[in-house]
Amino acid sequence: MWFLFGGDLGRSLHPSKMTGARHILSYAQTLRGGGVERALLRLAGEWASLGRRVTLVIGDPSGPLRREISAAVEVIPLGASGYAAMHALPRHVKALRPDLLFCAGSHYTGIAAWTRLRLGTTCPPIVAKVSNALERPDHGRLVAAAHAAWLRQHPRFLDRVVAMSEASAEHVARAMRLSRSLIPVIPNPPAQRGAEASLPALPRRYVLGVGRLVPQKRWDRLIDALPHLHQRIPLVILGEGECRAALAAQAEAGGVELLLPGHVADPIVAMAGAAVLALTSDFEGVPGVLAESLSVGTPVVTTDCAPAVAEIVASPSLGTIVPRNDGAALARALDHWLGDAVRPHPVAPRGADSASRYLQLFDSLMPV
Repeated sequence: MWFLFGGDLGRSLHPSKMTGARHILSYAQTLRGGGVERALLRLAGEWASLGRRVTLVIGDPSGPLRREISAAVEVIPLGASGYAAMHALPRHVKALRPDLLFCAGSHYTGIAAWTRLRLGTTCPPIVAKVSNALERPDHGRLVAAAHAAWLRQHPRFLDRVVAMSEASAEHVARAMRLSRSLIPVIPNPPAQRGAEASLPALPRRYVLGVGRLVPQKRWDRLIDALPHLHQRIPLVILGEGECRAALAAQAEAGGVELLLPGHVADPIVAMAGAAVLALTSDFEGVPGVLAESLSVGTPVVTTDCAPAVAEIVASPSLGTIVPRNDGAALARALDHWLGDAVRPHPVAPRGADSASRYLQLFDSLMPV
């Protein structure tokens, strides 16, 4: 069995001496939307374009992100969208015998552990990306303790853990009790502009939110803040999820003009046209929407929902970071950027070479 802290620590990390990971297999639950799945599809397409065989095992591949799957990537549907369906992954790994298994996000590490357990010494190396917050404010004491214990088990079934930012890597090192030197930092690849950006008609000026309509995102905070602004302005949230009806009702009760167009394949156009982008989550991993907004020169207002936020919003000229539960601070920050504040210059996104950096890491884990 491969172990992150086993006898392979001294292995050379020079891919030129390795066989190379010619076949990469990854997996996801659905393609209904989400940053983890979208980043996976970008990486998979780039890996395929660089000459690797890439297979994706997807519970239900019929979601809106299906349009972003490269024609060069093989997709194996499981026929069900539930998390339990992915317990079939070991069977597909055994049949296909890929060189490496890539776990695209924190949500999926349980399936990585299951696959390692089922396949034992025949399991290929597993590389996992940490995509979500390791400290969750929605966890009570018992759940937090169980989650901390679970994180400490990750080095037992993963060969490498990848962080998306330096601050996140420090948190991973502490939570998983790993040496910081063993945690590569590879950002997500930047979003690609879609060939056809289909957007509904948007107001002339608006505040924008981009993300799933789920409790974690706390869009209710943003809706609560808008009636307290110096000017009335519409709110547009691009995304879909279980909180749609509740958010629409809240906005109507508060007199907020709310547009919910649903999932949009390419939100960059809407970001470029927004007065400000707001992120009001309780917790995040490395929120890519902030970097995407800044890449088109749109300022951001965000809660302190992740250690990486301060790395992305590195200057007050780019946006404002506010405490999660300070509604007055959120309203003041929005007022500032909706006033006469100077919009930031576009910030070049990181991650243009992320696909090749992952391949170097994958190749380094191959036997000589």
